[in-house]
Amino acid sequence: MAETEIQPDSDSSPPQFELDYSDEYSRFLLHSQSEILAILRVLISKGAMITVHFDEGRSFLLSSMIALIADNREFILDIGGDKEMNQRALLAKRLIFTTKIDKVKVQFSLNKLSPTQSEGRAAFRGSVPETLLRLQRREFFRLSTPIANPVKLKAMVRRNDNSAHHVELPLVDVSGGGVGLMVTPEQAQFFQKGDTLRDCKVMLPNEGLLVATLSVRTLFSVTTRNGSRLVRLGCEFVDLPALRLTMLQRYITRVERERKAQLNGML
Repeated sequence: MAETEIQPDSDSSPPQFELDYSDEYSRFLLHSQSEILAILRVLISKGAMITVHFDEGRSFLLSSMIALIADNREFILDIGGDKEMNQRALLAKRLIFTTKIDKVKVQFSLNKLSPTQSEGRAAFRGSVPETLLRLQRREFFRLSTPIANPVKLKAMVRRNDNSAHHVELPLVDVSGGGVGLMVTPEQAQFFQKGDTLRDCKVMLPNEGLLVATLSVRTLFSVTTRNGSRLVRLGCEFVDLPALRLTMLQRYITRVERERKAQLNGML
C-alpha cells in the first residue's frame, strides 16, 4: 500500500522473531560452525547493517560486524549511535541479531555483549553463536491489488467469547505465498500471530472464487499519510491446492500485464 509507512508504536506488541519458533523453522537452523562462520564473514565483507534487539524486542540499535577474533570464537561489533541504548544493550540478558544477505533473512541470539576496543574506538564483543537461522525459502511475485476497486477477502473469526464474527477485508497485495490485509485497530483484536483462518473466500475478477486456509504470520501498526492508524496483517496460504494456485497465478499475471500495458499507453 504505497500511501502507508511504518511508524514506531510504543503501545504495540514487541516484534516476533522466527528464531523463537525453532520447531516451526528448524529446517532453517544452521549448527555447523563452518557454515555459521562463512555467513558472519559475508556480513563483515559486505558491511551489512545488523539490528540488535533486546529488552524482549522492545529496544534495538543498528550496528555492523567488524571482525572475527580469538580464533574465530568471538566477533567485534560496532557500537550504536545512542550512548544510552549502547549501555542498555550491555546490560541485556538476551539479544537477537537480525539482518539480510541478498534478501535472505539471518537471525541469531546471544546472552550478552561485552565492551571492548577496536582500533582505538569503543565497540562490542560477542561470542560466535552456536546456531544461526538462515530463512531462505521460495519467493513469490507480490501484486499490489487495485485501490479503486479492491479485491476483498471474506472470513469468519472468533470473538473473545468464542462467538463467530464475519469480516470482509480489502487485500493490500497477493502472491502465490499469501495475502496482505489492512484492518482497523478494532478489527485487529480478532487476529493473533499463528491464528488459522479456514474457508477464506476471495473473488478474483474474471477468474473465479478462491477458497483457502490462511495462517496469520505478522501484525504491525502503520500510519497512513493522512494520519489514520491501521494494522497490517501478513497471511500465508496453508496447503493451497495446485489448481487454486494456478488460478491465482493466472490472475496475478493478467493484472500485472494489464497494468504494464496501461503504463505503456497501450490500453
